[in-house]
Amino acid sequence: MLISLKKNHREHLQYLTLQPFQIVEDFCKLATQFLSNGPNVKQYIKISRKLEVDTEVIQNCIYGIVHLLLISCKHKLSEADFRDSVLTLGFSPEQQNVLSNLYITKQDEIYEVLKVPINESHFDDLRWRFEAQVSSRSLSQQVIPLITMELTTKTDVNGISEKEKQLLQTDPNNLLHIVNELENALLQSKSRHSKKVERALKT
Repeated sequence: MLISLKKNHREHLQYLTLQPFQIVEDFCKLATQFLSNGPNVKQYIKISRKLEVDTEVIQNCIYGIVHLLLISCKHKLSEADFRDSVLTLGFSPEQQNVLSNLYITKQDEIYEVLKVPINESHFDDLRWRFEAQVSSRSLSQQVIPLITMELTTKTDVNGISEKEKQLLQTDPNNLLHIVNELENALLQSKSRHSKKVERALKT
């Protein structure tokens, strides 16, 4: 069985097909680090300067290798099928050996990851109220504004929704900071880079 990759995935791997097998080995090590610890942007920037290419090229190559491993494990490719699939992408026999060794080494680990169901908590409800402390034993005249929130999250387990409530309290300045951070995260999630990461990890 040969796997068929999408056009953008093939493009992400195209740079590697033009490199010596030693460079492919280095990228396989980066892919292994990515699987264990996530992306290392500082390291990618350093490598991009060394190879004189954009950092985006380095990131896409790593995501491409990781996605290749995930798809291959999902379809339970044999070593021979994996080698044949890699050859159809334009890799040389030497480069193929490097990628095949990575696949064999990480295969069992990725299988275990794919077996684990992902049950993420999702937002369900938020209730809040505004409070103010107007005095204390030490200060008879003061105003300390506080926002108290009851956050309800929902997790689907075996078709059954389980809800969990968290009681949170903060002051207006800290709440404003949290809102700004969440808005920045939302903007980043819509960026081209985030969408490429999502596509690379999607199986």
